[in-house]
Amino acid sequence: MAALFDPTRQTLMETPFSCGLVWLRRDLRVSDHAALHHALKHCQRVHVVFVFDTDILDALPRADRRVEFIRESLVEVDAQLRSLAGHPQAGLIVRHGVAKDKIVKLAQHLQAQVVFANHDDEPLALARDIQVRGHLADHGIVLHTFKDHVVFERHEVLTQMAKPFSVFTPYKNAWLKKVTSEDLQPFEVASLAKRLAPRPDDLAHPVPSLGDIGFEPTNLQALKIPTGESGAQALLQDFLTRIDQYEDTRNFPAVKGPSYLSVHLRFGTVSIRQLAREAHPRMLAGSVGASVWLSELIWRDFYVQVLHNFAHVGRGQSFKPDYDTIHWEHGTHAHKLFDAWCEARTGYPLVDAAMRQINQTGYMHNRLRMVVASFLVKDLGIDWRWGEKYFATHLNDFDLSANNGGWQWASSSGCDAQPYFRIFNPISQSEKFDPEGKFIRRYVPELAELPTAALHAPWLAKPMELQAAGVVIGKTYPAPIVDHAEAREKTLARYAVVKKSAESP
Repeated sequence: MAALFDPTRQTLMETPFSCGLVWLRRDLRVSDHAALHHALKHCQRVHVVFVFDTDILDALPRADRRVEFIRESLVEVDAQLRSLAGHPQAGLIVRHGVAKDKIVKLAQHLQAQVVFANHDDEPLALARDIQVRGHLADHGIVLHTFKDHVVFERHEVLTQMAKPFSVFTPYKNAWLKKVTSEDLQPFEVASLAKRLAPRPDDLAHPVPSLGDIGFEPTNLQALKIPTGESGAQALLQDFLTRIDQYEDTRNFPAVKGPSYLSVHLRFGTVSIRQLAREAHPRMLAGSVGASVWLSELIWRDFYVQVLHNFAHVGRGQSFKPDYDTIHWEHGTHAHKLFDAWCEARTGYPLVDAAMRQINQTGYMHNRLRMVVASFLVKDLGIDWRWGEKYFATHLNDFDLSANNGGWQWASSSGCDAQPYFRIFNPISQSEKFDPEGKFIRRYVPELAELPTAALHAPWLAKPMELQAAGVVIGKTYPAPIVDHAEAREKTLARYAVVKKSAESP
């Protein structure tokens, strides 16, 4: 059976299978879908399944926007499959349980000879797929997987010495040199959809409700976060009207600058190839905004290949081992500082506004992710892994590779990270990127009446200004939990172990 697959071309030979099963994971769409395309091309009958994997779900809070986002997106996938097949019995098969068991049993039940899926390079996913591949093989069933989540993966972009890149700019240059229109071509699905098979009666059920899988509704709908492929396309079309201004607007949290597609990229409700197809020609035509946005997409590829090629970062280790010798704050004091950060009680308005944004919505503007990460690590002296874990729990768009990459960048422990002595000043960041205080006033309304000049560091405001605004530092709004200048000196001393290590022969 292995001879049917040509690894050099990542395509299957033309010998058809009678029945194939497509296993959706982080690719919740039906268009431009690598695994679905190959299944439809090489199987006479194709079924599509998603498993609510209890190995993942059991650790999550019972109200989790991501689970609701997945569920709502699956409802759309189910309807689209039925429409494409033109058969009322067609649609998505949804299971709930341990994925590695459910997939094997379902493939046997459907008498599928082959299971198709797209790559997921997160450590737990790789371990799961090894198990699934083995269990399927025990029953004579093949697992074929494909690149879909990124434009280039694993070892596709290497240095001239055939080594993985650990610095972004040379990686980006190599990526841009390598990319062709063929790399960005969509995988055809609709023209092959006649091979989508009706579901057996015992599997022809609607997508289960949140309650059916033990979860509760969240504020996802109230936040008006669009779900599914249709939601992603609506956001993309809106962003394309603003893409040329992206460089000018992307750093200001009160301005509609980003694409807001990160959660859709995370769950694959949009194809990365489509986004790159939109950005790349615009870059070539001279759009600075499109060029910068494409760079952000390439950063995503970069961090995915870092996770694959430097597996220790996915195990909680610093990319640069020397940084694991740093002594972080610990004990009761450290936990009090961390709780204040989590609960938006730092006394620094921009930091608190950003933390309220993530706590209330599951989203945080990218500039603010850098600000709050720098504050946690370099103002409070807290281990970056604490922040990484908090984001992993709270971000709608949590993605291990990007989240780890971002936190290690902020802590200076990662590849191509900011130097350890670069420490964001939360006041100047506030003045620069929220100059009118619109973002702060939205999320920290208790400071709304302060004059803008006093809004960024309210403890320095004049008594009359505080009184007129109804602000009492320490009561209606906290005093700063650290002095930034003092914290900076402590951080430089804390990071001295790294400096000494770098200087030693």
